[in-house]
Amino acid sequence: MIKRWFWRGLLLAIVLVVLYQLWIFMHILWWVEHNPSSSAFMRTSLSTLQEENPDATLKHQWVEYQKISRNLKRAVIASEDAKFVGHEGFDWDGIQKAYEKNWQKGKIVAGGSTISQQLAKNLFLSTGRTPWRKLEEAAITWMLERMMSKRRIFEIYLNIIEWGNGVFGAEAAARHYYKTSAANLSAGQAAKLAAMIPNPKYYDKHREARGLVRKAGIIESRMRYAAVP
Repeated sequence: MIKRWFWRGLLLAIVLVVLYQLWIFMHILWWVEHNPSSSAFMRTSLSTLQEENPDATLKHQWVEYQKISRNLKRAVIASEDAKFVGHEGFDWDGIQKAYEKNWQKGKIVAGGSTISQQLAKNLFLSTGRTPWRKLEEAAITWMLERMMSKRRIFEIYLNIIEWGNGVFGAEAAARHYYKTSAANLSAGQAAKLAAMIPNPKYYDKHREARGLVRKAGIIESRMRYAAVP
């Protein structure tokens, strides 16, 4: 009897996993041609904001790829994933270097996630760090890379990533920080926005932090070498 229930439970678990993967697959397939209105991370952030203020809303406005400054595209790639146009979703050298750095420090101080991996996480997953979540992130990344062009992956990424407290996407970020559109961002403005990505809520409150200014300068010096899809 126990064995029978074990196998039934295992079969049910497998069916649920397959159905979840199919649900993700169908969403990605839809988003090849249609823009996502939100992401899992955006919904979580909104819920958190509304715990303090029930009337809180997110600052977010979708903007087409061609209407995003090339400066911002170069800056984000230079900052987050220099090999973006060439890899298939995973930067194995970057992952190895991040692992070695974290091992030396005894804690997580560096990440090796590509833009595709970050998009997978933001679209579908929680912020927790578990082996299951990392496996799911890898599976979603694999699907994104095989169903979407690099340009489409980057377009969605630039439109849904967090850029401040309740600020999501390039257009909202450009207006929030510089009172301009995503299309008109200068090289310096773009570099600073790219530098904010790892810790946007902190930098939203500390916009002239020494580390942010220094990192923005480094990013701006590398932008000319960034390959953009």
